Amino acid sequence: MPLDTITPFTPLASTLGGVLIGLSAVLVMALFGRIAGISGITTGAVPARRDDWPWRLAFVAGLIAAPLLVLAVTGAPVHQTVSGNLAAMAVAGLLVGFGTVTGSGCTSGHGVCGLARLSQRSLVAVLTFMATAILTVLVLRHLF
Repeated sequence: MPLDTITPFTPLASTLGGVLIGLSAVLVMALFGRIAGISGITTGAVPARRDDWPWRLAFVAGLIAAPLLVLAVTGAPVHQTVSGNLAAMAVAGLLVGFGTVTGSGCTSGHGVCGLARLSQRSLVAVLTFMATAILTVLVLRHLF
């Protein structure tokens, strides 16, 4: 495998990111009594669908604003390690959307919040996510 396809090891940034994700999950639960699952938050951010859309829209706006803030503060864009193949990304996005509907939630809802609540359903969902991710990497990076 070429070295430029390996994701860099960033323990400090990764730890800080994990702490911020955990803090946001705790704040969403403490302030709004809701699970901080991105798929549920974005679905509820449409004003016609829910009464609590303002905080949901603010949460989504924060997701969009964060890399822009990093760019403004550091002068360097956030490095992305996703594919530049738009067709593949569109298919992947549709599959993820299908998975979140089928699995009744996403990785953040099940992985961060569900596991913290010791939810058996979330444990099964996370094990399914991880097995699928491992299989996908095996096929895409090592067989093709």
